[in-house]
Amino acid sequence: MLLLLLGIIVLHVAVLVLLFVSTIVSQWIVGNGHATDLWQNCSTSSSGNIQHCFSSSANEWLQSVQATMILSVIFSVLSLFLFFCQLFTLTKGGRFYITGVFQILAGLCVMSAAAIYTVRHYEWHLNSGYSYGFAYILAWVAFPLALLSGVIYVILRKRE
Repeated sequence: MLLLLLGIIVLHVAVLVLLFVSTIVSQWIVGNGHATDLWQNCSTSSSGNIQHCFSSSANEWLQSVQATMILSVIFSVLSLFLFFCQLFTLTKGGRFYITGVFQILAGLCVMSAAAIYTVRHYEWHLNSGYSYGFAYILAWVAFPLALLSGVIYVILRKRE
């Protein structure tokens, strides 16, 4: 049982790290001497060093991506906190429904953000010199892991 709890916590922390990195790092779209993320557009040198950054546009779709990524991080942190609270207060045989629901919400938020970014980012559709960066890929990797973690929490029963 202790090994199972440790595995669940490691999975949850891995999802949290993926969400933080994909939200913060400036590598959602890269190419042609530019790196773009949710917050700023940066020009890079040939060696990959960032030279100049300016704020991203104020498009409504980008603001919705920013909001849903932040919500996914908040839901995942809240889910981890609720898991530890329920671990000590839940009666024997009880299920971690609240924890699972918040983790599933985190997964759905990151999926929505990545899907909106995929559909609405015009540079990817117009110019083949751009490609998706590793932070964008990490967001998509965090989606199934968060859903899996949430389903595990819902199925999990507390034992002594």
